[in-house]
Amino acid sequence: MTEQGDHVADGCSDGGLERDVTVSDEIEYGIDDRPPAAESFVLGVQHYLTMVGANIAVPLILAGAMGMPPDVTARFIGTFFVVSGIATLAQTTFGNRYPIVQGAPFSMLAPALAIIAVVTSGGVGGGGWEAALLQLQGAIIVAATVQVLMGYLGLVGKLRRFLSPVVIAPTIALIGLALFNAPQITAANQSWPLLGLTLGLILLFSQYLDVKARAFRLYPVILALVIAWVVAAALSTTGVIGSSHPGHVALGQITDTQFLLPIYPFQWGTPQLTIAFVVGMFAGVLASIVESIGDYYAVANLTGSAAPSEKRINHGIGMEGLMNVFSGIMGTGGSTSYSENIGAIGLTGVASRYVVQLGAVVMLVVGFLGPFGQLVATIPDPIVGGLFIAMFAQIVAVGVSNLRHVDLDSSRNTFVVGFALFVGLAIPAYMGNFESTIAFREAIGLEAALASFPVWLEAAAQAVVDTVYIIGSTGMAVGGLAALVLDNTIPGSREERGLAHWDRITEDESEFDSFWDRWVGTDRGQ
Repeated sequence: MTEQGDHVADGCSDGGLERDVTVSDEIEYGIDDRPPAAESFVLGVQHYLTMVGANIAVPLILAGAMGMPPDVTARFIGTFFVVSGIATLAQTTFGNRYPIVQGAPFSMLAPALAIIAVVTSGGVGGGGWEAALLQLQGAIIVAATVQVLMGYLGLVGKLRRFLSPVVIAPTIALIGLALFNAPQITAANQSWPLLGLTLGLILLFSQYLDVKARAFRLYPVILALVIAWVVAAALSTTGVIGSSHPGHVALGQITDTQFLLPIYPFQWGTPQLTIAFVVGMFAGVLASIVESIGDYYAVANLTGSAAPSEKRINHGIGMEGLMNVFSGIMGTGGSTSYSENIGAIGLTGVASRYVVQLGAVVMLVVGFLGPFGQLVATIPDPIVGGLFIAMFAQIVAVGVSNLRHVDLDSSRNTFVVGFALFVGLAIPAYMGNFESTIAFREAIGLEAALASFPVWLEAAAQAVVDTVYIIGSTGMAVGGLAALVLDNTIPGSREERGLAHWDRITEDESEFDSFWDRWVGTDRGQ
């Protein structure tokens, strides 16, 4: 493990330029460190516990929209965890090798719900949850195949030369800000005492007692979650809070499922393909790519590592595409990098790839166990809300910290950052007025305006409008794209924009060894 607070200077290929990277003194375990096995096991589970709320929310939302039977829903949730475990192992081993958990993407939820709405209404495939799920699978598989090509052909990595800290800062910050109004936080019937207990315990362990005992520093999330859940379960069992209370823990549901779930490829049937659905889903994939690039920079920033090279970004996005295809084959709603896990790195100082891989193995195994999915589903929303506040506040701070590389006395920089943050919150708030892409089309009168036009033109217009809606509903995509355009069109020097300093802290292309380099190519055996 690199000594805490050390400065690492490496010779880069561009004329011997030295890169000065400060390894954060807040990191307990670096990316390449391997803590003791027992400790790693608990830390790995903790990493996954930070994202279980979101990884369960997505399948529950999809299952509800499709009208999926309860007994099938448990298997649906288990499949999401199996895919998450395999995708995380693939990304940390063969992809960008950052310690980022992979899970169900919210950025692809909008097109998924639009597909479900069309199919269940009888528009395509005859209706029913089975038909909706097969159409969803087909759209994800084809859209993600394009993502694979974009990654491994190097198209995404070429964006890096246009990414300055002025672009990355608001993009990362919006990852956290996008969930400030999540229902687990702002629900009208919120249990603020339970949310406050969870959040207070996380703050107590991670910020005040972390110097008292190492366990508080390493396990603040799992300690807070377990204590808050036990309190909620006790209040539920004794009848202090009823079944309608948001903090109620339905213990009886844990055993209300089969023990082993049959999870396998194409378990719901053969995926179906509708081109219009593919185009809409690809907009969600694009939003996911923007978010993932922000996640890569966030992890590098948190751990004091060099900013990701073009090669690392390409392999990361390419592997995310492959795992998206895999998720479609298994019958879930996609896969992407999870920001919750990045927030956990900031709180716990644990950035070990090995830890995240152990957690992935645990999730892969327990995904087949029905009672596990039901147990996790009993975690009340107020507890999840407390976790969200702590996790995403950390990510917002990480995003803002990138501005230390730029000239903040520059009016062009402050304008770009401020504008990106504002539109990244305002436009998704506007899009929130519409429940789906179909409602958005109706609001702008698309069908009526194109009623007399050829069918192909109407389909093309619908695809464009759906893309606008999906990207417009994703804060980090809106803000990131706004910052990207403004920062690369408004005049400004490389020093002013932070690019000169960033060149000194970006890893050289040769520093990232892909799976091919390490096991098949020229680096094998060296």
